[in-house]
Amino acid sequence: MAKIKTKYICQECGYETGKWLGRCPSCNNFSTFSEEIVEKTNSKTNTISATSKALDLESIAPISEVRTKTQIGELDRVLGGGIVQGSLTLVGGDPGIGKSTLLLQICQAVGNSNKKILYVSGEESVQQIKLRANRLNITTKNLLLLSETNFNIIENTIRELNPDLVIIDSIQTVFLEELSSAPGSVTQVRECTAKIMRIGKGENISIFIVGHVTKDGAIAGPRILEHMVDTVLYFEGERLASYRILRAVKNRFGSTNEIGVFEMRQIGLVEITNPSEYMLSGRPIGATGSSVTCSIEGTRPILAEVQSLVSYTTFNIPRRMATGMDFNRVILLIAVLEKKLSLQLGSYDVYVNLAGGIKILEPALDAAVACSIVSSYKNKPIDSKTLIFGEIGLSGELRAVSFCEKRVVEALKLGFETVVIPKDNLKEVSSIKGIKIYPVSNINELLKIVIS
Repeated sequence: MAKIKTKYICQECGYETGKWLGRCPSCNNFSTFSEEIVEKTNSKTNTISATSKALDLESIAPISEVRTKTQIGELDRVLGGGIVQGSLTLVGGDPGIGKSTLLLQICQAVGNSNKKILYVSGEESVQQIKLRANRLNITTKNLLLLSETNFNIIENTIRELNPDLVIIDSIQTVFLEELSSAPGSVTQVRECTAKIMRIGKGENISIFIVGHVTKDGAIAGPRILEHMVDTVLYFEGERLASYRILRAVKNRFGSTNEIGVFEMRQIGLVEITNPSEYMLSGRPIGATGSSVTCSIEGTRPILAEVQSLVSYTTFNIPRRMATGMDFNRVILLIAVLEKKLSLQLGSYDVYVNLAGGIKILEPALDAAVACSIVSSYKNKPIDSKTLIFGEIGLSGELRAVSFCEKRVVEALKLGFETVVIPKDNLKEVSSIKGIKIYPVSNINELLKIVIS
């Protein structure tokens, strides 16, 4: 009897080894190796396909992208104009944030366009899905439900029905019988996704798959899963809050880093067409430590409020905290303020928060963060009708940012009267009327204008 060969695979990064290790040498995580049996295949690898031939670029006839509108404007924006036929999309997010809700709402719009949809759930029964569909008022007759985790059965059902759209919720529950590893393991997730991709590309079927996330917020399983799909959508926002942000971190058919803003209600996810106004709702007027900035998310400008609290501490080491932005960037700005403005922040705790729960890592927030910190430190409010943006360098200079014209136009739409911009961006916005534009070159000029 032949000896069974095994290998150990890290469940975090997919690293393979012949023996068990306490710590993965690739991702440095502990106790992540799982034993799996090595299956031998008798297929010949030296056969040559007659269709695998290299073609020169000019001889290839271009094809037009066939897109299906979801009738959800924010989702169509994130996808780049709609669902591309034959595409594979991965949807990730925390539990309860609205992944299954959004996918059911997609079924309603796509089903009304006379397209057949197969919804495969490995976590819920068809009766549970029916209850959620009734709550969301899903009435399309072109939606077929299947509660199954065996991939062979799922594959046979797809080939038998030949639907236009397939939704698999979730990929971690699906398994292949020929693999010895448990459902949700690295091998199962990788192989099931590869087979799903081949089915979608071969049959020209659009497929959505749901991926669970780890405690760090990343898609569970190896990073190769994100490389295999065409589009990766992430849900952001607090699960208990009403808003949801859908971000495209990868899109082969559209813009990356595009976002869509939704609000969770009883009837499901409702799109927010003006996220800037939504993010600024409830903003206190005349409060110290509050400033407004503008960020570019994909092709859309979004206004957000930066809040800072500077309070005296009796401890030897002051506390620093940043929510919604890069913590190290805030530490850098505090050091620049201490050096260039001689602010004694070493005896003060500094808390910085981006209101609304949105996460922005763009350096254009630097100017607004610096102004809000100084405003709280000096207890002087910033004019509520003033918008501030610009990147701050280590020498205290204000550097130019991209899409300055879009930011100023968005501020004008929402009724702002003054905007403070980097001096190098003045030429780009000199033709805009109806709003006062103050160009500044360094942090000293910035604070003289904003905090009088």
